[in-house]
Order: sequence, then C-alpha cells, then structure tokens
Amino acid sequence: MPRRRTSSSSSSTAPSAAPRNRTPQPVRVRRRSFGDFVKAFLAFVVLLVLVVGVPLALATQIGWPLPDGAPSLDWLQREITVQTFLHILTVVVWFAWAQFTACVLVEVKAALSGVGVPGRVPGAGPSQLLARQLVAALLLVGATAASLTPGLSQLGQSMEGNQKPSVAAAQQTPGIFAQHQEQAAGTASALAEQAGQAAARADGGSAAHGDTKYYRIQPPEGRHHDSLWEIADRHLGDGRRYKEIFELNKDRVQPDGSKLSEASLIRPGWIMEMPGDARGGELVEMPDEAPNVSEQVQQQISDYARTGDHAQGGGGSGAHGGGGDNAQVSLPEQRPAPAAPATPATPAPSTGQDHAATPAAADHSFGLPEALLAAPLLAAGLLGALGRRRRQALWQSALGSVGGRRGMEPPTPTGDAQDVQDALLVGADPEGVRLLDRALRGLAAALAAESRPLPVVYAAWMGGNGDLHLQLAQPAGKPPAPWQLGQDQTFWLLARADAERYEDVDTAAPYPGLVSLGTMDDSRLLLNLESVPGIVSLGGSEADRTAVFASVAAELATNGWSDRMTITLVGFGDDLTPLAPNRIRHLDGFEDLFETMSAETRQRRGALGAAGHDSVLTGRTGPAQHTRWAPHLVLLAAQPSDEDALRLAELAADAGRLGIGYLVGTEGTDLPGAAWEMQITGEGKLLAPLLGLELEAQTLPAAQQRAVVELFTDADPEHGPGGSDGPGGASGTANTPPFLVDISEQGRPAVYARLVGSYEIIGLDAPDGERSALLHEALALLLLHREGVHPRVLSSALWPRGVTADVRDALLERLRAWLGTDPDGTPRLTTDATGRLTLAKSVVSDLDVLRSLYYEATQGRGVGSRQVRGRLLTDALVLVRGPLLADRPEGRYRWLTHEIIDAQLPLLVADTGLALSEFHLEKNRAEKAIEALNAALRTAPADERLWHELLRATHTTGDTDRLHALAADLVGRSGARGVPPRTEALLDELLPTWREGVAAAG
Repeated sequence: MPRRRTSSSSSSTAPSAAPRNRTPQPVRVRRRSFGDFVKAFLAFVVLLVLVVGVPLALATQIGWPLPDGAPSLDWLQREITVQTFLHILTVVVWFAWAQFTACVLVEVKAALSGVGVPGRVPGAGPSQLLARQLVAALLLVGATAASLTPGLSQLGQSMEGNQKPSVAAAQQTPGIFAQHQEQAAGTASALAEQAGQAAARADGGSAAHGDTKYYRIQPPEGRHHDSLWEIADRHLGDGRRYKEIFELNKDRVQPDGSKLSEASLIRPGWIMEMPGDARGGELVEMPDEAPNVSEQVQQQISDYARTGDHAQGGGGSGAHGGGGDNAQVSLPEQRPAPAAPATPATPAPSTGQDHAATPAAADHSFGLPEALLAAPLLAAGLLGALGRRRRQALWQSALGSVGGRRGMEPPTPTGDAQDVQDALLVGADPEGVRLLDRALRGLAAALAAESRPLPVVYAAWMGGNGDLHLQLAQPAGKPPAPWQLGQDQTFWLLARADAERYEDVDTAAPYPGLVSLGTMDDSRLLLNLESVPGIVSLGGSEADRTAVFASVAAELATNGWSDRMTITLVGFGDDLTPLAPNRIRHLDGFEDLFETMSAETRQRRGALGAAGHDSVLTGRTGPAQHTRWAPHLVLLAAQPSDEDALRLAELAADAGRLGIGYLVGTEGTDLPGAAWEMQITGEGKLLAPLLGLELEAQTLPAAQQRAVVELFTDADPEHGPGGSDGPGGASGTANTPPFLVDISEQGRPAVYARLVGSYEIIGLDAPDGERSALLHEALALLLLHREGVHPRVLSSALWPRGVTADVRDALLERLRAWLGTDPDGTPRLTTDATGRLTLAKSVVSDLDVLRSLYYEATQGRGVGSRQVRGRLLTDALVLVRGPLLADRPEGRYRWLTHEIIDAQLPLLVADTGLALSEFHLEKNRAEKAIEALNAALRTAPADERLWHELLRATHTTGDTDRLHALAADLVGRSGARGVPPRTEALLDELLPTWREGVAAAG
C-alpha cells in the first residue's frame, strides 16, 4: 500500500504554527458549585410554574374558554364583548402552554436518552430554546450533564476543575461522527485527562521512562474525536510524535479483530501501546497496576501486550492523526496497477499530473499555469463549459442575423488568457469526468433497483490506478455489483475497467456536492461538501484561501457529475458569475446570507417532511425530483464575527441532511460549529491533521482566475468584443477569419490538405506507415489553429495518457522534416515568440480556402461585383465534401471534442448556401437556388434557416405537389419533437393545406 509522503517543510513546522483540525475540545468539568444548584432550583421552579402552574391558574381562575356544545348561527350574531376577547386570549394561552409543554417533553426525552439531537417542535423556535436551556440548567447538577444538550455550552458555565482519574469503557459504535449514547463515556475520559494532567503537573512529571504504558481509544464526544495526533500532543507533549505511536501499534490485532494500518484510522476501544516517556492520567500501566480499570479492559490490554513482538518499525509516514470511528477522511488502499499494458492506465486525477510531470521533467510547464495543469477535473469542467458557451454564441449569432454577423470565429485569446486556455487543453481529463459521472449515476440506479437508500458519502478518492473509492460515513452493507468492498466496510470500490463498462443511465446525480481539494500521493480527493454535518472551515492567508475558494467555486459551477446546483459566494468571486450565470450568485454580506439561507433551510425541512424523506439522499433515489433535491453550497471567504459565526453554526447544524454545504474562511483556528477544519499553507499544502490529510492543494490563483473569466466573457455574444453592436451589427475585423488565403492563381499553396470530407494531403510524400497516423493528426491540429499550438497542447492531444519529452520532441523533428522548407529556405513549421508551433502560409487547408472565399464574397471583392460574388460562393460550396475529417480512425482525434469546429463548419456551409441561394433568387433562378440549398443541407441538415429558404425557393416555382412533398419530408425529419414553431408558421403562410397533404402522404 502506498504511503503518504510528508514534506520536510511540513515536518519542520513549529508546533505553534502547525494547523489543526478544529474539533471541540474535551469538556472539562468542575465540581458543582452552590451557584449551579441555585440555577437548577430556579430552573425547576420556572418549569413547574410554566408546565403545571399555568394550566392550574387558567382552569381555576378563568375556566374552559370554549363553548360546551356546537355553536348555532345565532352565536355569530352576538355582540363582541370584553369577555369574548378574554376567551380568545385564553385559547391562545392554552395553545402556547401546550406547545411549550411539548418542547419540554421533547428536550427531557432527548436529554435522558442521550440519543441524537432533540427533535424540532413545529413553530416553536423560541419556546423550544427556552425549554432546552431550562432542562439543561436543571440537569446540570447531574454527573453527565455535559452530554445532555448541544446548547449547554451557551449557558456560560466554566468547566475547569480537577476530578479523580478514571478510564471510560468505550464501545465501538459506527455512525456519522458521534453517537450520543457514547457521550457520557467521553465525558468520563475528559475527567480522567484533566486529573491526569493535574497529577503530572503536581509530581513534576515523575513517570518513569521506559515503563510500558497503554492507552485506550476513547469514543467520540459531540464532534470531538480521539486521534493519534491529540494523544501524542497530550501525553508526549508534541502532536508530531503520533508516528511513534503508530509504529508501535501498526498491524497489531485489536480487541475487535481489526488492525491499525493507517494513522488516520483508529476506532474507539482500540488499545495503543505508548512510548515510555508518555504521561497523563488516561494512561494505563500493566493491567495489574491499574485497579480502576475494569476486568474486561485489563484482559484486553493483557491480550494486546502479548502481540508486542509483532509490532513493525517500518513504515508509513501516515497522516497527522486521524481518527475516531468512521468520521475521518482517510487514504484508501490502492490495488496493484496492471503490469501488462505498455501504456499506463489513465486515472482521472493523473491525466493532468502525467502531463505536468512527464514532459515537465525536462522543461517544467513550458510557461503554462501549473495550477490548472494539475487540476484535470476542474480543467475538463471549464473547458467543456467554455466550448458550450462558444457554441451557444455561434448559434445565437446565426439565428439572429440575416446577412453577416459578429464573427464565425471566437476571439483568439492572448497573453494570460491564451496560456490558461492551453493549460485547460493540456490538463483536462474529460474521460475521467465521464467515468466518474457514469459510475455515480450507475450506483444510484443500482441501489434504487434494490430499494436501498444512498449511503452518506464523505469523500471520493480517484486512485492512481484509475479506481474510484467512495468513503462512507458508516458501513452500508455490500455494494451492488460491479462495486465491491474496499479496505474496510466504509469503502466502496469500483475498478476502472468496470467503470468503463457503465452505460449512461437516466437518474439524478447522487452526489453533486463532490469537489476536488487536491492530491495525496497519486490519489485525488473529492470532498462531498453537502454531506459534512456542519461547517468546513479553511484557514490560511487571504490570498491562499481565495485561491482555494475560487477553485472550488469554478469546479462546482462547471463540473460534469452534477445536474444542477446553487453556489452562493460571499465575500469574494463577484467576477466568477460568467462561468455559470445559472448556478453562481453573489451576496454582499452575512446578513443577506443569513436571511437567504434561513428561508431555504426552513423550506427544505418542510419539503423533506412533506415528501416523507429523512434526507435529500432518499429523495434522489425515489421518483427523482431533480430540482427539489439539488444541493446548495455556500462559500464564505470572509471570516464571520463571533456572533455571526454562532448564528451560522446553528444554521448549519442540520445542513448535511438538507443538501446544504458550508465552506467558511477563517484567519484563526477556532470557528464555532466547524465539523472539519483545514488550512492552506503558503507552499500550497492543504492540511487537516485530525482528518489525516496532507494534500497538494488544488487552487485557482488570482491571475488564472481573471484569465478564465476573460475567456468566458469574450465568448459571451452580449459582452464579448463587438457584442454591443448586436447580431449582424459588427463587421470588419470581427468577421475576418484568423487566416486568409491568397485565392488568386498566384497564391497556389505548396502543401494543400483536404479536411472537409476525407483527409487528403497534396504536395507531400506519404510518411512511413508506422508514424503516418501521428504526423497526419499533428498536421490537422496545426491547420485548425493557425494562431499557433503550444507544444504541450500538441503532445497532450496526440498522447492523452501522457508522453515523455524526448518522444514529443522526436515527433516534432519528424514533422518539421516531413513538411520541409519553402523555396526560399524558410521552414514550414516554426516556433513563434511565445514558443508555440505555427505553420507557414504555404501550408493551406480547404477549410482555410472555404473561409477565405466566403469572406471575399461577402465582405471583400464580391461586395462590389455581383459576378465575382456568385463565382466565389459557388467555388466555396464545391469545396464541401462532407463532415470534417470524415474518415478519421477510431480512437484518434479525440481532441476534436474540445473544439467548436463541429459547430463552425455547418454554420459556415449554411451561410454559404444561403448567400448563394439569395444570389440566384435575385435573378429568379429558383432551381439554382434550390440546388445550392440542398448542397448545403448535406453538411448542415439541422440548420432551420436552410429549410426556410428551401421552402420559399420551392414556393416560387409554383409547384404545389413539390411543396407538399417538402413539407412531408420536414415532418418526417422532425420526428416526435414535431415541426419547429417558426417552420410551422412559415408552412401555414406558404401552404395552408400542408397538414392535409402530410396526412394523405402518411
């Protein structure tokens, strides 16, 4: 099993500066004072008055306010008197008393049982809070009052003091974080800790070095979990010495039969042998020297002591303590990677890493942003969203124009935006996103088929060998095939080979709140923000925190494994909205956030109750109501005040069940209500010691964030360059292709490639068969990007699984040699000032010629000469022989999925056909116009504009039967969707009887 690497910088960090995971500290309890008994007595009196005194007073002084029998109609006509108002007020008081009494009963039941959070009485917020505080004050004098109510900490009690040491007998209880029935035992362990520390201070640390000592892992208390880090901090004086404890106990059989294999995976009831210099009252010497320990625990320690010879000294660097039941996020065990294939498997997280690591070994990142190179899922989401935005802009521009429009080509990015676009192309792993989405939806469908609920998932790990590990909050039985159990009952594993066999299923996305945080070893962690029972806090400098927040927001806004969600940004990211205007919203401050989220929290609770679901997960596996159970994730970058933090903690207490997640930035390390706490360092490490995490953080620094937003803004037809002119209003440079060909006889190219249709190259000798496919594909990529192609982009396109720098450089040399030089000795493949590969003007494709002909016909020489325009448009349409690279081999040219040429080419062909049709109709040559439109429809059959012009051209012939046949063809092509509304309206205008003709033809 691969072990976690701990950098030297981390290990040398001073204890005071080391980040810690904020979990509430063990409750420290003092002896009950006279004031405690006074408060308890007063609480008892108040409860007695409110619960017993109020109804007695009402019954004896006022009586029953309601009528004895059914009221008649005469009752409605009686005069309203003061007595009537008193009776109405009495009824209100009776209802208020009944509600408060119900609150008291709910709080007492929860306090005495110690199980779960008290239920909520409908509409009784203030009443239940008063009842909770009164019950807590009354029970404060009890031995286990600290575990009776979550609101106890707000009563201002000072819990400092010393108690005699004791050892709590813990039982392992699986569950989400803590099970409240264990809190009493946890409080006893806290008492033992305080007494032990006091005794250690009193005797000056007289514990003898070298004695064998043992520690028993304590059960969770509230949100506090025992961990090796905290144990080392308490008993060895330095949390970083957790490794010593781990090495002493690694692979030794515990009382429950399991073994310690990861420092972040410890369970209540386990025994830990401690170093000889350990101190503290919770430690147990040899069993015969521990009279306060039960016989069962003594026997467990004795049995465990006999396994000491098997303790291994080698090993992993572990996490910074993990711990406690199943609430921790821990690194899964990795299966051995297959040794047979010559090409390594492509794990989802490692595509970007492979490209960043293999070629970068020689030339680093070639100037591209490392943050995006190492974020394959984020890059894939951004790249996919950017492509959709550009296609949408093209279609909006096409449908809103009559003649020319704002540009066939999206603006060519420059500077930082160009580097970021190249980094997205290199780092993106769309295949990993696709497999993750299919795997999660397939799991949801399989569980629904078995009538099983979705398990709560804290995190997903995408392993270095391509496997997907889901870490559950608690064991959920055997997973449905092809999933299998992982290293223990809380891990479900799906092998990459099984994930690739998954088909698309029509079900709701089960875990849309998963988001990448970083990598550990060769595994990528995706934390499920909506499942965390409380707040996730992030500490560190403001710039580092904002980089993490921006990465999280960008991935959530564009990821491919979520149906829909709402992302609320507070305190940052007001410029991130262009990434996903339908998903991202920005709020100015905490008051707006609290108002919004309070209303949504109430609405979601009500919706869950009305639907009969206990959480959004059960709603997603039923008759899927996708919109109702979509997650809402709040990213609060600015640290809230103490008062606001408490309000937020109360708001987030039930968030995990409702599908709402909170990620909050903090300058310190103590945020109320934080279930998990992380910290980002200046070196790019994301640390959460008590969760066992030390990640290479995924970030989106400010410069890359601005460049990404620039790419999306430029792609927006309303806000991009020339967008203010509206459709058809911009001309000139906006409609100029990136590369114009000299279409005169003197401009005959030296190398001519046919891309529109089957791929052919004229002017070059055929390369040898072994490397022909790679050279052809590389040339096609360069021809489609006349602005230049970054070497890293070229290598990632040809070798999606990664390639070494020497292999890439060897191919470039062969490509240069194959293309050769112009007669003046100029190489046809050169490198520009930015390091990008560019082709000489003597290397031309038919797509370049097609663009140039259309441009000259509509904005160049054809504008002033009708004869020239007709000839140019005719020549352009003759070049169209089919779709782009029609005969490309299976498995190659996958980079085309990142391009928008599949939208550009049909639009260009349609525009050419429309322009040529208009040219012929000006001279009443309807047949010529129909011929041009039919030629364009062979490449752009979905363009509604072509069908409209074809209907009009056919109508001018006066052949009604021919028009009826065309209408029937249109109806047949429309299928179940029906004829588009605008087409239907045009048919009604040109051929009012078209429906009868279609029915007769059918």
